[in-house]
Amino acid sequence: MFDPVSSILGHLLFGSLIGVGVTTIANIVTTVYLHRGLSHRAVSFSAPADIAFRAVLWITTGITARQWVAVHRKHHAHTDTDKDPHSPAIHGWMAVQLRNYAMYRRAATDPATVDRYARDLAPTQLDRILFDRSLLGLGIGVASLVLLFGPWTALIASAVHLNYYIAASSAVNAIGHHFGRRRYDNSATNLQWLALLTAGEGLHNNHHAAPTSAKLAHRWYEFDLGWMVIKPMTWLRLARVRLDDLRISTSRVPNATGGA
Repeated sequence: MFDPVSSILGHLLFGSLIGVGVTTIANIVTTVYLHRGLSHRAVSFSAPADIAFRAVLWITTGITARQWVAVHRKHHAHTDTDKDPHSPAIHGWMAVQLRNYAMYRRAATDPATVDRYARDLAPTQLDRILFDRSLLGLGIGVASLVLLFGPWTALIASAVHLNYYIAASSAVNAIGHHFGRRRYDNSATNLQWLALLTAGEGLHNNHHAAPTSAKLAHRWYEFDLGWMVIKPMTWLRLARVRLDDLRISTSRVPNATGGA
């Protein structure tokens, strides 16, 4: 006998698992490719790996790479000052958590920001044809879910992915500059639970201390999924890490917030 309640619960559970899986992939691409690779040049990639990362980024997030890079570099240049695109020291952590996407879009769509902080990432022909067309990429991503899993599961998965990805990314900027441990003298914090949700990005104090490092875990007990992806890629010659050692920055960021 058909049980509608069981069917609905099944769609919810399966769709949620698919959504979490898609977000995990998107988080890996964001931290490995956009953040450690393009933004900080801590790791470089072979041409096939580069295209694969860009394609996955396109269909899972619709992010324009040079815009993301420009906003992030501006954040590092002006961390927790009034020029930081999304500082909880200026706006409050809750405001950044709730409005981080709007703050990002405001900076990302500012031509002056992109021209200044991402001048090394001029758009390619492939960008103009495909990767700059965010809605097309997202449409292909959703259509793929529909074809693979059906419309209801795809709808649930897309909703879970949208909320998880935006909330987790916001938390790195909001919670990750307010709550948590500060091993190094900068305004970012380490939160291992957030690192688990963001493929390593929650080890934010470590990152601000050594932004040129491709590895965000500085202690044996810190878990960094992004590094676990990068390392085997180096064995396969798909990636090359720029520095083998940690180079800790000694500069302290002004206007740092308090924290545990």
